[in-house]
Amino acid sequence: MSPSRPTDDRAAEAFDAALAEQRAAGPHGVPPKRPDGAEGDAPPSAGEAAAAERLAALQRELDGQRDRNLRLCAEIENLRTRAARELAEQQKYAVLPLARDLLPVVDNVDRAIEAAAKDAEAGGLLEGFRMVRQQLSAALARHQCEPIDADGQAFDPQCHEAIAQYPSDVCPPQHVLQVVQQGYRLHDRVVRAAQVIVSAGAAAGSAAHARSAGPSQE
Repeated sequence: MSPSRPTDDRAAEAFDAALAEQRAAGPHGVPPKRPDGAEGDAPPSAGEAAAAERLAALQRELDGQRDRNLRLCAEIENLRTRAARELAEQQKYAVLPLARDLLPVVDNVDRAIEAAAKDAEAGGLLEGFRMVRQQLSAALARHQCEPIDADGQAFDPQCHEAIAQYPSDVCPPQHVLQVVQQGYRLHDRVVRAAQVIVSAGAAAGSAAHARSAGPSQE
C-alpha cells in the first residue's frame, strides 16, 4: 500500500520524485536485469527472432534467384548469338548443293564446245554451246561461286586434287603443271577441288644436260 501524498508543495514534489525512483528500482530496490545477468535492454521476443530469421532466409533466396537469373540471361544471349551465326552461315552457303549439281552440267557443256570446235560444220551449234556456257558461268558468279585459279599455282591440298605428277623444265616442282578439271569455290568454301597434274621439277637427264652445257671454268 503506497503512503499518502503530503499536502505541502515542496514535500509533495520530493514525494513524487522518491516514488518515481522506487518504481524505477523495482519492488526490491534494484533495477531489473536481463535473464543472462547483463544490464541493458531486454532481449528480443521469440516472434521478433523468428521474423529476423525469416527475413535473412528470404534475402538468401533472393540472392540465389538473382544469380540464377543472370546465368540464364547469359545462356540465352549465347544461344541467340549462336543461332544467328548458324542462320547466317546457312544462308551464305544455301546454294552449295545446287552448285555441286550444276558443275557436271558445266563440264558436259565444255566437252560439247571442245567437240564442236573440231567440226567445221558445227559453227551454229558451237555458238549456242558457248552462249549456254556463258549463262551458266554468270549464274554461278551471281551466287559467289567462282572458278579456282590453279594453273601455275603452288599445289594446295585444300583446293587441289593431284591425279598425276610429271617432270617439267618450265614449271617449278610442287606447282600445278596442268588443270585437268576446273575446281570451284563458294565464298571461302571449296565446292569441288580442281583436278591437277603436279610438276616434279626438271628431269634428271635435263638437269645433267643443263649443267654440262654451262660455261666451262678455265
